[in-house]
Amino acid sequence: MKDLVAYITTGYPSLDFSVDLAMSLKEAGVDTIELGIPFSDPVADGPVIEEANLRALNGGFKMKHLFEVSKRIAPNIDTLLMGYFNPFYHIGIEKFIKHAVDNGISGFIIPDLPYEEAKPYKPQIEKSNLVLIDFIAPTDPKNRIEKIVKNSKKFIYLVAYAGITGAKRQESLERVISDIREFSNTPIYVGFGVNEQSAKEKAKGVDGVIVGSAFIKILLDDRLNYSQKISKISKMASNIKSKINE
Repeated sequence: MKDLVAYITTGYPSLDFSVDLAMSLKEAGVDTIELGIPFSDPVADGPVIEEANLRALNGGFKMKHLFEVSKRIAPNIDTLLMGYFNPFYHIGIEKFIKHAVDNGISGFIIPDLPYEEAKPYKPQIEKSNLVLIDFIAPTDPKNRIEKIVKNSKKFIYLVAYAGITGAKRQESLERVISDIREFSNTPIYVGFGVNEQSAKEKAKGVDGVIVGSAFIKILLDDRLNYSQKISKISKMASNIKSKINE
């Protein structure tokens, strides 16, 4: 059974909505929640997730809200905190680790912290039985892939293409998947550009997919009310989970 990871933006349109959406996604078959930390300059994300970040921040999101929401979600579904390094650095990685340990969060995804720069932090995180998810891009050469994945845990985040999330792009991943498999038995999950139409194709040869922008587009649709957004996102999640396991 291939896994589905769902990214959601913490605190938009409200803290309770984030919790209710996570619980509904669990019922729809989602295996892991990627709880996004709103940030003013999300460099790896496309305009859809960027807009959700800005709306959350303009709505008064504070870091304390991340901890409140994740504390309610993590005991019920596997939860990773996803954010850019600035908040981790500003607040202190130790505080994030303590919160994660105390509340059942399994680890962190930090897209602007490359392998080399993560070295001072990864042992500290793993000492607390948490994970720091490793990224592989299709442009990475084989010798770099070997270094990154040989100690990867939980899953390897394979970026489907060079660029930002939500773009309608496609690159052949056969070579990079083969290289990863040569050096690691850790599951490979593909992210970037995964939606209902692309999920089945993107899931070929890997162990799961990560979906963000496709869900957040619905989140931003002001024509829908609270329950309609949750229902529509959850239905899409259920469809994607079925497609990747056909």
